[in-house]
Amino acid sequence: MKKGVGECFLNETERLILRELTVDDAQDILICFSNPDVLRYYGQKPLTSLDQVKNIVVNFANNYNEKRGIKWGIESKEKEGIIGTIGFHDWSSEHKRAEIGYALFPENWGKGLATEAVLEVISYGFKELNLKRIGAIVFVENKASNELLIKLGFEKEGVLKNYMYQNDVPFDTNVYSLLK
Repeated sequence: MKKGVGECFLNETERLILRELTVDDAQDILICFSNPDVLRYYGQKPLTSLDQVKNIVVNFANNYNEKRGIKWGIESKEKEGIIGTIGFHDWSSEHKRAEIGYALFPENWGKGLATEAVLEVISYGFKELNLKRIGAIVFVENKASNELLIKLGFEKEGVLKNYMYQNDVPFDTNVYSLLK
């Protein structure tokens, strides 16, 4: 495996390698997070340059080192290069909780890859990080992610009105949790 700027390696699943993101992944990250289909329900402005992405990768490593978040690249065992990202943000080791977030390139949607990656990260969160609560905040309109989380045992706790903006438009989000 490539050596990155932090030390947050994870595991392999049947079809995936979940690994630390490195600056070598910048082009793939830029492609993913400048795609309007990926960003439709992400609450983020499109990324615009490789330098911007390289800074973000360094920030991911700093977040890990400071125990605030973890972001991994999702790589298919069939070909090199990432097909998406997954990780925890708003990680609090003191309160034993974190929020999960993930994104895949559209050509990988509907193949069960998100389910496979999310299950592995949930296991890592509970076993390795000693989390007791994993949360998720999802646009109400994001049918696929809402269904995925419910299928994996997340409980819907409520709706946050006008909680996230995408292209300067406010959206309601569902709040989910999975408790250990």
